[in-house]
Amino acid sequence: MSAVLPRERLIVSIARLLEGVRHVAVGASSPIPAAGAMLLRALAERDGKPRVRISILGSREHNFFTNGSAELFDCAGQGRIDAFFLGGGQIDGEANINLVGTGDYPQTPVRWPGSFGSSYLYFVVPRVILFREEHTPRVFVEKVDFISAPGTSPEGVHRSGGPHALLTSLGLFSFDKAAKRFRLESVHPGHTLSEIRVATGFAFDHDAEVAETAGPDAATLALLRGRVLTELGETYPEFARQMNADVAGLDMRRAG
Repeated sequence: MSAVLPRERLIVSIARLLEGVRHVAVGASSPIPAAGAMLLRALAERDGKPRVRISILGSREHNFFTNGSAELFDCAGQGRIDAFFLGGGQIDGEANINLVGTGDYPQTPVRWPGSFGSSYLYFVVPRVILFREEHTPRVFVEKVDFISAPGTSPEGVHRSGGPHALLTSLGLFSFDKAAKRFRLESVHPGHTLSEIRVATGFAFDHDAEVAETAGPDAATLALLRGRVLTELGETYPEFARQMNADVAGLDMRRAG
């Protein structure tokens, strides 16, 4: 089997986290989550499993919404979206997300795009996957400066959705809503538990020996590099082009 690129491992990890869902929604500018959803759909079709619906905002080919985010919010509120992805300029150990900026609001020296519908979707989508490639102490902080979307809610607050997992360039975490803590489930090849501790501003649980994140089998990798990247090119042409170039470079290095 060919070597696996770090981003390919992320895409495969996302597909695994989505197993069993019927409808996945992906926000704009999210090529890796979109590729993971596409891989899940391709695997389901290959294996004769129930159809997976994907809604990628901004896509013409992979989006049945005609009125943008308004329909997305309606669909989510009706319980017809099973999974969604959120990131943040800051994420803390209780899965709170900051999409506003750093410092004391409203005098924020660093300003980000804003919360938009993140807090709403965090409350109503059952399986929210937090995804951020950058894994540094400036992103994963002990406590966010501003809570755009809370990871948990007080007792008595109706909430059908919330954080399911956190995936970064270094590892994969699950989230315990009762304990309000992350648990490191696996470390990506080439990285270590010590590295993740240094790069993370909050405490997290883990086994004494943390597993290594599993890679794809040859058939899954071929599906990703073939059908999935072709489909992804409609919405994210530059990302698909770069991935294809990276794969070609990897094969050339192996051949040499």
